[in-house]
Amino acid sequence: MFNQASKYSHMIKQEAQRLGFMSCGIAKAEFLEEEAPRLENWLKNNHHGEMGYMENYFDKRLDPRLLVEGAKSIVSLTLNYYSEEKQRDEHAPKISKYAYGMDYHAVIKEKLQELMHFIRENIGEVDGRCFVDSAPVMDKAWAQKAGLGWRGKNSNLISKQAGSFFFLAELIIDLDLDYDNPFPTDHCGSCTRCIDACPTNAIVAPYKVDGSKCISYLTIELKNEIPTEFKGKMDNWMFGCDVCQDVCPWNRFATVHNEENFKPKEELLGLSKSELLDMTDEVFKKVFKNSPVKRTKFTGLKRNIDFLKQS
Repeated sequence: MFNQASKYSHMIKQEAQRLGFMSCGIAKAEFLEEEAPRLENWLKNNHHGEMGYMENYFDKRLDPRLLVEGAKSIVSLTLNYYSEEKQRDEHAPKISKYAYGMDYHAVIKEKLQELMHFIRENIGEVDGRCFVDSAPVMDKAWAQKAGLGWRGKNSNLISKQAGSFFFLAELIIDLDLDYDNPFPTDHCGSCTRCIDACPTNAIVAPYKVDGSKCISYLTIELKNEIPTEFKGKMDNWMFGCDVCQDVCPWNRFATVHNEENFKPKEELLGLSKSELLDMTDEVFKKVFKNSPVKRTKFTGLKRNIDFLKQS
């Protein structure tokens, strides 16, 4: 016989599955004791580069109860974005798989709001907030605590069943639920493929990434010019980078997503090297409308492409 917390947890997980989430786990909202020194050292070593916002809300990052008053539970969710499709021109500057389709923030936010609506309709007056990669929430730590996977040597969350090509999202709510056990063990073993393959040596030690060297940071987060030390090391990536995931043995279990909104745009996959090198603002607006690539703006993407051209 289910107690109430178990019943509600079961209902939430079933609805998450119906909404298309790949997995759902629940952890107790509490202070992230193990993360505190890790985050402090990462910031102290300037591994966040120019991402100044990472220094903000230090306390809130470590304690979700400061983000949502009365928070009791963190519902962690994953959404698959794996695609086997590739850009047609193998010499064209590359885009990370997660940016092939529509901006994931909008897609996931809508699903989270539906899940929140379901909780309020079926359980009662529950207060909480939805989070998709845009607030001081340690999503990988919570996903691991909720039993969804472990953090690999490239610092990505890895699932035994699905690899790592998925987005993470959270609902932080003031409802007591049944909590899942943290994912117990690391399954990276002695493998160092991600470390060996990283074009810019951004994985400075197992489980430690210097964000300021990561190609995703250099092509998206960095607002200034890309440092000349990275010339010839960008592996032809103009937006994001999938190298450490592409080489990860666990991604042999990745399956193609079935999210309509993540289907690659034909115009995007069809862009040739010369079309990208000569791209205009007009083409950028047309091809990357509603895409995560919009985040770099035309000037940012052009900067990345020009940097690759000079390399």
